[in-house]
Amino acid sequence: MDSVDTLYQYAWLIPVLPLIGAAVVGTGLVSYGEATNKLRQPVAIFIVSLIGAAMVLSFAIFWSQWQGHAPYQAMFEWASAGDFRIEMGYTIDHLVALMLVVVTTVAFLVMIYTDGYMAHDAGYVRFYAYLSLFSSSMLGLVISPNLLQVYVFWELVGMCSYLLIGFWYDRKPAADACQKAFVTNRVGDFGLLLGILGLFWATGSFDFEIMGERLTDMVNVGSLPASVAAIFAILVFLGPVAKSAQFPLHVWLPDAMEGPTPISALIHAATMVAAGVFLVARMYPVFEHIPTVMTVIAYTGAFTAFMGATIAITQNDIKKGLAFSTMSQLGYMVMAMGVGAYSAGLFHLMTHAYFKAMLFLGSGSVIHGMEAVVGHDPVLAQDMRLMGGLRKYMPVTAITFLIGTLAIAGIPPFAGFWSKDEILGATFAVNPALWAVGWLTAGITAFYMFRMYFSTFEGSFRGNDEGIRRDLKRAQLQKMGMSLGPGAMNPQELTLDAAHDDHDDHDDHGHHAHEPHESPLSMIFPLMALAVPSVLVGLIGTPFANYFEAFIHPPGEVFEAAEAAEAFDWSEFALMAGSSVAIATVGIIISVLMYRTKAIDPRAIAAKIPFLYNLSLNKWYIDDIYEVVFVQGSRKLAKQVLEVDIRIVDGLVNLAGLVTLVTGEGLKYLENGRAQFYALIVFGAVLGLVLLSGVT
Repeated sequence: MDSVDTLYQYAWLIPVLPLIGAAVVGTGLVSYGEATNKLRQPVAIFIVSLIGAAMVLSFAIFWSQWQGHAPYQAMFEWASAGDFRIEMGYTIDHLVALMLVVVTTVAFLVMIYTDGYMAHDAGYVRFYAYLSLFSSSMLGLVISPNLLQVYVFWELVGMCSYLLIGFWYDRKPAADACQKAFVTNRVGDFGLLLGILGLFWATGSFDFEIMGERLTDMVNVGSLPASVAAIFAILVFLGPVAKSAQFPLHVWLPDAMEGPTPISALIHAATMVAAGVFLVARMYPVFEHIPTVMTVIAYTGAFTAFMGATIAITQNDIKKGLAFSTMSQLGYMVMAMGVGAYSAGLFHLMTHAYFKAMLFLGSGSVIHGMEAVVGHDPVLAQDMRLMGGLRKYMPVTAITFLIGTLAIAGIPPFAGFWSKDEILGATFAVNPALWAVGWLTAGITAFYMFRMYFSTFEGSFRGNDEGIRRDLKRAQLQKMGMSLGPGAMNPQELTLDAAHDDHDDHDDHGHHAHEPHESPLSMIFPLMALAVPSVLVGLIGTPFANYFEAFIHPPGEVFEAAEAAEAFDWSEFALMAGSSVAIATVGIIISVLMYRTKAIDPRAIAAKIPFLYNLSLNKWYIDDIYEVVFVQGSRKLAKQVLEVDIRIVDGLVNLAGLVTLVTGEGLKYLENGRAQFYALIVFGAVLGLVLLSGVT
């Protein structure tokens, strides 16, 4: 047996290694909590070493697949009853190899970063246990060979997301955010479960390829209506809609920023939210033969991309701005899948994972530096109106953030340019209207990302401006339903500040500096490491030498790199790429004029278009609509059900009890233990019956 085959036989270790780490540390926390919490550095080294080993294995498998090794699958029977059999196991193919590398590299760098970011947090060890459990769940999802096993890990990933978003559960916003994420994802997951059951009922299999073949045959011969097949497929698509934050189940993602920043980078930029796009890719054999479903996927992605971008342009919280950016970029990936640009969508998934993880970690570095000045209030530490001029204090963070900004804006030769341009080119060939939406969104993306960069790193530092601080605190308190009178600070505000300062996630020992500072090496090293793929990784997917598409191509299709190179049209590429770079340049120029040179006053523009400004600022009022329709509506329904329960159900029960009580009280006088009295009752009853029969 050669070493390559041995490598594949032990591929199951990739998700198991971080699972062992989570199990060991978790058991220690449950059994010997106080002692385990003191082992901070040993735990970090243990967990990081395990994910590092998984990363090395992943790279080895990726290289083997790149060299042409055949896909590998190992299965075992998990349950059987008569003809019914369920198999579990793992599979390794080109898509799996790519995803394993993406997940393990980002997880490895995020875990290194975590050591600096969470250095003074009381839950440091618990956080590492959660991170390791999440990494294991995501890796298990990636190597799953069938839809049923995907669903098992899908739910585990959701549970880890709930734990990590609500990591600081003593903060009400964090507790609310994890509940919102959990409930919203349950809606999508219920649709996914129904779709899985429907497809199994129709095809008798959970295997992706077999489901696709049988479903297509059944629709072609007429044994299954095409509309029913479309319904099953759309129900499955509801899972990715929730997990990848697509409209209308996107509302949880911005609120999920209440979790620690490493989570935002790992889960909400690079891995978990990409699981939805990954599942669409895995389900491609089913989806691609149902035009209705492909259309739904494409339009959902395009609308989400545009909506996310239009909301991001008015966000002042640096993490929420990046969250809406993530939602928008995921929309691009989903749109690509819907128009049949399978490899383009996955290419953007890979490039986006690196530069968006870097941007989120960069925002965490900024927050870490800001907390030294403004304290531990996330409202102040994350608001870009208090930032500015940070490039002077945090040069490494600024440079890496600028690289990420150029990448996501689609400026060549950065990674985002190649992947986004490929999506736009493929979309234009299928549906010019969707291309127009994606093209306009590209311009908006460049605008809001450079707005974010200029507001944070250029100009003068505003962190010590007491006027801005007071205005932000006032707005925060008003949002929480507290009123601020004139004059001195409201006592409630003092209480609020104390509550924030008591929770030391990045302790500066109670001393606030006058200026921010660069983050420690454990935080800036991952930024520098992620900057490399953010610049270079796009070069493997250039349209004139597309090694990525040669490696990742739709299942069932043969991709000939030589034919693709011959078919490449320079004039078409120049036109499409030129148009996307042109709109991005326009967005950057407008951002420069507004936020760098101050030649245009954004407040004056907002005043002229108050409806559009408020639409963006209030996130298209989707959250407000859901609050009225679902939250308040469900409460009203619950109250009405309670009324019915009290008045009718309880009333009937109480009436039955009352009748029993009254009759029992009446009949007890007939029970005195005297035989003559009982005989008299019997005689009276018989006499009554005789008289009654005589009358009739």
